Amino acid sequence: MKKIIAAMAALVAAQAAIAADGKLVDTTYGEFGSASKVRMGRLGATQDWKPSWSWFESNGTHLTGYWDASVGYWQLRQYKNVPGDKSHLVDIGFTPVFRFENTNKLGLYAEIGIGAHLLSHHYDNNDDGLSTAFQFGDHIGIGYVFNKNWEIALKMQHFSNGSIKKPNSGVDYGVLKLAYRF
Repeated sequence: MKKIIAAMAALVAAQAAIAADGKLVDTTYGEFGSASKVRMGRLGATQDWKPSWSWFESNGTHLTGYWDASVGYWQLRQYKNVPGDKSHLVDIGFTPVFRFENTNKLGLYAEIGIGAHLLSHHYDNNDDGLSTAFQFGDHIGIGYVFNKNWEIALKMQHFSNGSIKKPNSGVDYGVLKLAYRF
């Protein structure tokens, strides 16, 4: 528990250190993910990169990005490969995300990110194992911004420790995201 609190404090400090325009949070979001015998819910906050961090501007589009801090809850539904045995874990993550979008931030976008995640304990579920609490979490997604405030996205998320230690079968989620921009 002390590790989780320390990681949360580090995430808050990192967010405060990178705030470019005095706003700590630009967007908050909720996500729901599903994989084989596991479900995930996540809450997060993002902070846009500085406006000067924009590349490939052309025809009203550009490549930019944001910092993403999140806390998730995973419900394991076949813990230690025992049918019906359940467990859970907490996931704290920090991810830099690249986003290709319209310069007015409306309409369709695509994004990709890879970040660091800390799990409250090792993942052992449905014959899959992640032998370390530290995990890389990468995703690719598409979304749509309806107005300046609401967006929805579909993502594929992968967790793995990068073969730091075995077992490392990885976990893949299909994720639905709903976000509100301030």
